[in-house]
Amino acid sequence: MTDEPFYHNGMRQLQDARETGPIADRLSQVTLRGAFTDEDREFIERCAMFFLATADARGRPECSYKGGLPGFVRVLDERTLAIPDYDGNGMYRSWGNILVNPRVGLLFLDFENPRRIRVNGTAQIRADDPLREAFPGAVLIVRVTAERIFPNCPRYIHRMQLVEHSAYAPRPQYTPPVPAWKTFEVFRDALPARDRADDERGA
Repeated sequence: MTDEPFYHNGMRQLQDARETGPIADRLSQVTLRGAFTDEDREFIERCAMFFLATADARGRPECSYKGGLPGFVRVLDERTLAIPDYDGNGMYRSWGNILVNPRVGLLFLDFENPRRIRVNGTAQIRADDPLREAFPGAVLIVRVTAERIFPNCPRYIHRMQLVEHSAYAPRPQYTPPVPAWKTFEVFRDALPARDRADDERGA
């Protein structure tokens, strides 16, 4: 786990104003860890989505949703996550940030049985990662090295029920449908050749 202070001056300023410094310190002493537990692994690997925070080289933030089927994020060891990059809109705002600023924050949530866990660390992204073949539909593999892992109180998580997993989520022996926006005339001439071919086959 990193030796950097868990709370910076801005956090301490608000803790002092609200008299929450002692409980903040206790929470960090009791819940903060630098390695995944077996319980963490089980929770993360049954999540079908998470939120990802990144920032560019100037510190300008991005927050994105990443989804797949349960198990699409894998805990490789006590400090490492593997995440597949699936076909998207091609802007690469989050993954592109990692190339210039590897610091990331991940938030895993369970809406049916309210629970959440945060993972802060550093990430690297590779197209030639040997794990890529183990993730159907993966274009790239992102490995996150966890520095701080900590659960949060789930009291404000709204209880929601999963209706169905996305038909676009990659899986073995399955070809996802072409997303509707890739068939729109305004985008067609700007698509990579591979997507124009898919569109022609689906026409």
